[in-house]
Amino acid sequence: MSKEPIISVSGVRGKVAESLDPQVITRFSLAFGTFVEGKTVVIGRDSRTSSPLLRHAVLTGLLATGCHVIDVGLCSTPTILLMSKILDAQGSITITASHNPVEWNGIEFASESGRLLNQAERDRLLHIYQTESFNLSAWDELGTYEEKNDGMFIHLKWILELDWINVDSIRRRKFKVALDCGNGAGSVISPLLLHELGCDVVELNCVPDGNFNRPAEPTPEAISELCMSVRESEADIGFAHDGDADRVVIVTNEGIPLSGEWTYAFVSDFILSKTTGDIVATVSTSRMLDDIAEKHGVAIHRTKVGVGWVVEKMLEVDAVLGGEGTGGVIYPSINYTTDGITSIAAILQYLADSQQSISELVDNIPKYEMCRKKFEIPSQEVATQLVNMAMKQYQDETKSSQSLDLTDGIKLVWDDRWVNIRKSGTEPVIRVFSEAPTNEEAETLCDEILECLDMLLKQINL
Repeated sequence: MSKEPIISVSGVRGKVAESLDPQVITRFSLAFGTFVEGKTVVIGRDSRTSSPLLRHAVLTGLLATGCHVIDVGLCSTPTILLMSKILDAQGSITITASHNPVEWNGIEFASESGRLLNQAERDRLLHIYQTESFNLSAWDELGTYEEKNDGMFIHLKWILELDWINVDSIRRRKFKVALDCGNGAGSVISPLLLHELGCDVVELNCVPDGNFNRPAEPTPEAISELCMSVRESEADIGFAHDGDADRVVIVTNEGIPLSGEWTYAFVSDFILSKTTGDIVATVSTSRMLDDIAEKHGVAIHRTKVGVGWVVEKMLEVDAVLGGEGTGGVIYPSINYTTDGITSIAAILQYLADSQQSISELVDNIPKYEMCRKKFEIPSQEVATQLVNMAMKQYQDETKSSQSLDLTDGIKLVWDDRWVNIRKSGTEPVIRVFSEAPTNEEAETLCDEILECLDMLLKQINL
């Protein structure tokens, strides 16, 4: 395993006390304080037990560079970025490792008003960090600090006032909802939202103490307790958040867990019935989105994996919606970041409007089977070398029956299936995603790629 933190479009992440330590965080905070020229920065954190430690390191760097820090406390990532937007801050730092395991943590950066950094800004911040060209303030010009604790309530107000949310119609349905927040940052705000929408709420893991009782990433395998709760309580739907609540996944009224692909599929079908405009998704998001875009007569634009890339394309094409197959959806009417709390409201409104169950809505959308696998590698450098070797091989072997998309890693596309190979930005792995008409075909595609990667890895001198 790499002892260096992973630096990507998602920010900086690593295992606490291994690849991530207070010195790394302080240096990045010094760099960010320099980047925003000592102006106002909003900070907030998730519920991980290591987040208070990182908070102090972040404060050290920001105060040393003369920033005015507004601390919004323990909040979901979308809440922190919304507060930055409302407070018109010049930047924000969110302390989170999102869906990564509990031993991980990290920091994510945004520039003015909660907007995620673009590529040029990320490059500039990294240059300041690497060269240590920090603008340190004199003793009498150090930064200042204040706390603001109403972010959660402001976020809820914004959601409930959205044009396409009809609170009364949702309340009339009297939904029973099972909710698993994984003891993460959504543990308070999402139950409050559901109560505001008149739901009977069955809470699981809704204490934000950071002692995750299940993996932070709410995969179908990780949320078996939620599935059981939905069945036993006869709930209409189940929702599960990741660690910082920028994602949400769904369990049907039959207790069947759905992959994160379905969250964006449902939301896009709902939102496009209310408004018109293009949508944006990553190259590894399900082709369900293509079918939904065609149904509503709009275009879909594909980007590299990572919320920052999706946001850049959304701004470029003035998209009405963006997202990934992880359960993360971006609502421009709230803010340009994935927001699992708003997704809960959107999906309940979709249910209320349709007068159908979530299982019936699943049947209304053309389905594909997806397979996701990881290929563990010693370091990010080896991952880059391996993907480049695979790219050359597939460029040489591409047949007329398939196309090659190099938007992010390698994506081989056929008429009815695809497979994508790319280096992870958050873990020392290569991700292999595939989609095909059947589970067996999707898994075969993934396994063939993994065999190829294994052979190529043996050619690298480790």
